[in-house]
Amino acid sequence: MASVPKKAANLTVRLDLLEQARELNINLSQEFEQHLAEVVRQRRADKWREANRDAIEAYNRHIERDGLWSDGIRSF
Repeated sequence: MASVPKKAANLTVRLDLLEQARELNINLSQEFEQHLAEVVRQRRADKWREANRDAIEAYNRHIERDGLWSDGIRSF
């Protein structure tokens, strides 16, 4: 995603963490971006699961009741 434009943002960070990060030469922008991408991915997945919860539950009930179409031909 190197071609995606970036925009400056102001953040407030605990002073002790900021000092420790600087001592460890941690790239704050890179770390924040990686973590934020993971949080966004997880929240979108949670939102999708919630929006599709009824369909997922209905499918699971169907499988419990009728099994999988391949149950008779599987060898494992």
